[in-house]
Amino acid sequence: LHSDNADRREADANITEEALALLESTPNNHLKRSTLVYQEHWHKGVVGIVASRLIDTYYRPTIVLTKSGEYAAGSARSVSGFNLYEAIHACREHLLGYGGHFAAAGMTLEINKVEAFAAAFEREVSARITPSQLIPELIIDAPIQFKDITPGFYKILCQMEPFGPDNMRPVFVARGVTDTGFSKIVKEQHIKFVVKQNHIIFNGIGFNLAEKFPILSSQEPFDIVFTIDENEFQGNTSLQIKVIDLLVAQ
Repeated sequence: LHSDNADRREADANITEEALALLESTPNNHLKRSTLVYQEHWHKGVVGIVASRLIDTYYRPTIVLTKSGEYAAGSARSVSGFNLYEAIHACREHLLGYGGHFAAAGMTLEINKVEAFAAAFEREVSARITPSQLIPELIIDAPIQFKDITPGFYKILCQMEPFGPDNMRPVFVARGVTDTGFSKIVKEQHIKFVVKQNHIIFNGIGFNLAEKFPILSSQEPFDIVFTIDENEFQGNTSLQIKVIDLLVAQ
């Protein structure tokens, strides 16, 4: 069971990374009101978890599809307050089958219909979603010190999976954090964090936070809101923080 869970987490992390890279390379991705990604080799068992992870970065209704037999199949996850099922129902002419509820759904379709379905889903979401529904509600579960973010603590967090609309990934705040001087803006929109609290250093990524970089470069302490994740690089696994927001220390 432990091995299966580890394999599933690795597949989840790898597919999420691939999906984010796809979105990064999509023209005008930041203007869209929905996300739909498809790759035929993705593991069907984790596409729902991946959809939830993508919403952590691009907060909008999200569908992740993979190849299942001769068809494309996958899972969808919504954002707070948006009726996902109704939007998918409105695109039913492109689908062979679908089911779900307000916050989550699944669907099957012909592979050659994926592009048309993505366009229809974007139109329906754009017509129905409100600006306020595209702004994530930031609920902080607990304060934490960097010294307490350990592999053992992360294992406990993983026991709470799978995360989704009804079981959100825990969000933490660390106060009095400072920059090491090595944080930088990447791809003009994002921040690669290298930050410290009481001499303990953590690496992290913050998507679409480039406008907050002056808080880092000021060299003043700040509070940082984040989730905790694993990062695999050249065969080594380490914990990293996925930054949601930061502000000057109160």
